[in-house]
Amino acid sequence: MHLGNSNRKYAYFKNNHKLDKVTEEKDLGVVFTNNLKPARQCQTAYAKANRILGLISRTISYKIPDILLKL
Repeated sequence: MHLGNSNRKYAYFKNNHKLDKVTEEKDLGVVFTNNLKPARQCQTAYAKANRILGLISRTISYKIPDILLKL
């Protein structure tokens, strides 16, 4: 991954094998992009929260506000 605007974007080799260029990397649950903006991390967190909320709304039939707030 090439970081920064003034990076010359050299080609890197390991054991005479050219390493692939990537624009995004996930490490310890955090998504890093080559421009270091948090937009992709926010999108990932938003999607995960929506999946959980969808699961809760599909599986719980008796929805009391007190119980939903605890979830």
